[in-house]
Amino acid sequence: MENRDTQTESSSALAVSSPSRADGAGKDATAAGESELPRNDMQGETDKLRARSSRGFGYYASFLRDGFAKRGEAEEAEAGQAGALFPFVVISITYLLFTVTDGAVRMIVLLHAYNNGFSAMDVAIMFSFYELAGVVTNLMAGMLGARWGIKTTLLSGLTVQLVAFGMLFGWQDSWSKVDSIVYVTVSQMLSGVAKDLTKLGGKTVTKLVTPTGKNSRLFKLVSFITGFKNSLKGAGYFMGAALVSVNYYLSLGVLCGFIVAAYPFAIFGLSNALGRARKENVTFSQLFQNKYNINVLSLSRVFLFGSRDLWFEIPLPFFLRDPASGIGWSRTLTGAFLAIFIIVYGQVQSWTPQLVLRPLRQTPPDKYAAFWWCGSLSVPTAILGGLMLGTSVFGVGANEAGAITSLTVLLYAFCVFFAVNSAIHSYLIVRYADGDKVAMQVGVYYASNALGRLLGTLMSGVLYTYVGSTVVDGFGACLFASSGVSLVSMAVDWFLQEDQKGSTLFGPFNRCMCNAGDEMVGDEMVGDEMVGGEMVGDKV
Repeated sequence: MENRDTQTESSSALAVSSPSRADGAGKDATAAGESELPRNDMQGETDKLRARSSRGFGYYASFLRDGFAKRGEAEEAEAGQAGALFPFVVISITYLLFTVTDGAVRMIVLLHAYNNGFSAMDVAIMFSFYELAGVVTNLMAGMLGARWGIKTTLLSGLTVQLVAFGMLFGWQDSWSKVDSIVYVTVSQMLSGVAKDLTKLGGKTVTKLVTPTGKNSRLFKLVSFITGFKNSLKGAGYFMGAALVSVNYYLSLGVLCGFIVAAYPFAIFGLSNALGRARKENVTFSQLFQNKYNINVLSLSRVFLFGSRDLWFEIPLPFFLRDPASGIGWSRTLTGAFLAIFIIVYGQVQSWTPQLVLRPLRQTPPDKYAAFWWCGSLSVPTAILGGLMLGTSVFGVGANEAGAITSLTVLLYAFCVFFAVNSAIHSYLIVRYADGDKVAMQVGVYYASNALGRLLGTLMSGVLYTYVGSTVVDGFGACLFASSGVSLVSMAVDWFLQEDQKGSTLFGPFNRCMCNAGDEMVGDEMVGDEMVGGEMVGDKV
């Protein structure tokens, strides 16, 4: 049986190798011996090998060529990605080092002025030119950034900040109140110029390093840099309050060291061409020739930041420090309260994309998200203002624990809502801006930001100083005004124009603010939308 099977296999093999041969001849050959069969088989295999060899050279050459080409493309793409992220890292480090000094100097000036008997209105005047300078500087910095690039604006901002610190070294306690107000106002004006020159690079670089159409990624990047910046600014608040409690001049010296440490990153780490507009003949009139959405969002920003600075920058620390009708805290505790507020604010900003995109099931935010989140700001300030003006929770003889609890819970609720609002607005302005004009258009937007802070600061000084007979009345008036102004910002957001389907529903009940059929791939949203209110993929 085995023999028969062997013969059958051999016959089949022979028939394949020599199909013209008759069956009888094949059998005879098999019977005669196997010398001819291996010879034919070997010949066939040799021919196959030769054919394969001739074809294989080209095949393997092509394979190697294509492989090296694909490898080169991958390496080039990887290098391009790394090259795009490098300016972001450099600018972020420079910007964040500066930010620590920006928060610290504010507390140093405020607490030193309070200790020397200056009123809330006096300090409001000192800081007014800080914000006014921000209005002008943001406009000019945007044009400067479009013409000469981000590197120039960063270095200019660092230099101006050193000059401002140098002026504060000359502030003497023996001066008259008028002389001190004028002198410190000029110094703070320079700090305002420096802040907005430096901030321009930190805000615009996110647009430059994010691929077009990757709005989810842009949202996360903008929120990260903004939130991390504010957290460090909060750390600066605490550092400034702690240092000025030890020695005024020591505190200024430490801040100068931070600025000096930031210089090498900007000098050696950035290209001169980064952030320049393709057309360098940018004129002042072009600053106001922006897209409709940029103008509307800028107007909303005026009221958004006005609502915060109506009570935060001056009334709150004065109220915390006041031993008569306020809380009566020390400089260190006051600085710690404000520092934690800013740190929480920054951290919530950083996590806003995860909050908005996943649990709330929203797309990268549009006008509807901005509208509803802005409206939420009016709630905690209205409640706290009502407690101050209509109850005995605050004031002389009030329970200190109840006052501190109410103040902390409601103001920190405002902090969370404001952080989400700020992150959404910061993302939207970068999203709406043109790629080659992002520095200029973001500059216009942050000029509106500074205008809102200016108006809020001046109004806070007036209300806190002149409304009512106690600081409780003044602080309550500031809070009620803040609630009303946030509602105005909410109304302005409604006039933004969106080309996406939207929903006016809010929070976890928000329907998909997008077209069906889109999905998440990896960590990016295709079309920046969702399917059926659910994210496809593990990340946003």
